Amino acid sequence: MKSLRGRPSIFSTAKQEQKTADLEVARLSLSFGGVMALSEIDMSVHAGELFAVIGPNGAGKTSLLNCITGYYRPQSGKIFFNNEDITYLPPHELVRRGIGRTFQNIELFPGMTVLSNMLLARHIHCEYGFGFASLFTPSVRREEVAHRHILEELIDFLEMQPIRNQLVGSLPYGLRKRVELGRALALEPNILILDEPFAGMNLEEKEDMVRFLVELNEGWKQTMILVEHDMSIVMSISKRIMVLNFGEKLAEGTVDDIQDNTEVIKAYLGDESTL
Repeated sequence: MKSLRGRPSIFSTAKQEQKTADLEVARLSLSFGGVMALSEIDMSVHAGELFAVIGPNGAGKTSLLNCITGYYRPQSGKIFFNNEDITYLPPHELVRRGIGRTFQNIELFPGMTVLSNMLLARHIHCEYGFGFASLFTPSVRREEVAHRHILEELIDFLEMQPIRNQLVGSLPYGLRKRVELGRALALEPNILILDEPFAGMNLEEKEDMVRFLVELNEGWKQTMILVEHDMSIVMSISKRIMVLNFGEKLAEGTVDDIQDNTEVIKAYLGDESTL
């Protein structure tokens, strides 16, 4: 599929494979007062991976994501993205470098439509300024058409055609999660960070979300970091897994490595795990 500007579809495998998405976390530590949220965490994610981070509540998973996406500033350690030190860059600069994210608590605008919420994410790709936008010149109109074309691709992919013009606040929780995924994808991120994307969903909604994430990762080579509590999903779609416990790295490896790790079973999965 070609865009109206002659560019390849955002779902083009060739285009996705051109995206570099190597993330390196080195000895990262974060504390709040006397509480150690993260203690010298090492982690690496490579282009094309679906990397999962698991652990009990309070293990430091969201704190780690907040450091990577610029919402928290760690006391020590480094974060490198494509060989650039991004440890203390603000969130908007990280978005421009290709780091997209969804949130544990949905961060959408409920009084706006699905399409309008997704269109907001295209601002980093806009080539025109306020003056040209206010005049709505032919070049602005052409660019708007191109942005809308990309959003229509995403809406079709996420099967949101029936809700595209509905207010987000009127949608059930599971569909709002899908809209938030669409908005993150509208950024065209090199790496997509997902904080509990399955939370609050029923079985059918989870099955749809799994299908979308697997297609993104395996079909379109989208690099992803996934934080999730549903172990049946994590074990079925992840390439590698890291386990956190009380802010410390407990284990890292393949699905089989984690399932067979006695420390992980004792701390999180449980002796009666049926994964």
